[in-house]
Amino acid sequence: MRPHEPNLAAIAATVQRLAVLLSAGVPPSSAWGYLSDGPLTDAVAAAGVAGSTIPAAIVDAASHHAVPGERDAWFGLATAWAVASDAGAPLAATLRDFAESLRGLAQAQREIAIALASPKATARLVLALPLVGVLFGVLLGFDSLGTLLTTPPGWLCVVVGTALMLLAWRWNGRLVRRAQPNNLTPGLGFDLLAIAVSGGGSLDRARGSVTAALSRFGLGALDDEPGIEATLELSARAGVPAAELLRSEARERRRDALAAAQSGAQTLSVRLMIPLGVCVLPAFMILSVVPLLLAVLGQTSLSR
Repeated sequence: MRPHEPNLAAIAATVQRLAVLLSAGVPPSSAWGYLSDGPLTDAVAAAGVAGSTIPAAIVDAASHHAVPGERDAWFGLATAWAVASDAGAPLAATLRDFAESLRGLAQAQREIAIALASPKATARLVLALPLVGVLFGVLLGFDSLGTLLTTPPGWLCVVVGTALMLLAWRWNGRLVRRAQPNNLTPGLGFDLLAIAVSGGGSLDRARGSVTAALSRFGLGALDDEPGIEATLELSARAGVPAAELLRSEARERRRDALAAAQSGAQTLSVRLMIPLGVCVLPAFMILSVVPLLLAVLGQTSLSR
């Protein structure tokens, strides 16, 4: 994994360890001190010792140590921690669900990397072929390199071939970005409300706590999560605790997000063939075969 790519598997492992520590009775303010997963967890532990609240410490550490693709996950953890602290509710079960969701998304990332490997290797091979074609022309006695670099048709080939390769690069990047999981906290609103109502407070107070936490950490609004009102209405009609229904809906949202991410990874390998066929292979023809043909025609005309 490159340095600036999000490492969701590592975040999932950290969240899972936190869940285990909390389940074992370790105080939340001390749990981070037992971790040694890198500069981010060390920064949170140090901030907690210095008296900062854990959610604020997570956000500050993530802002300094996490790559952009990881920050939503850390901010989601900070929001859940803040809601649990405000409601006096247990956090371990939610952290386990959150870790499971991140592991699924991390697997989708690995599938995307695998899907990208073959088109990348093919593109690198095709990029090397123009040089092979030029050398082949020289061995045959044709000045294809001179044609490519010193004649107007050769210059046109360089411009068009380079433009096609740049277009393929941008096209590939766009396809990969679209296939990446874009929601690292699916079902977060349901989870947060489940945590808040588990603390024993009123539903209005729970909604207020969740809304304030989401706003504080820049993760949208509770009303942006479709289905919450329907879940609360079902809880009221059936006379069952809202927390379990909310957690069930959160798991459903995570399953849907994981299925979408896996589907995107599986179709990416096919979609990446389009730029290869439309841009990369024509670029090879223009940069390798066309100069050779021009050199052959030029040398043939001179020999007459």
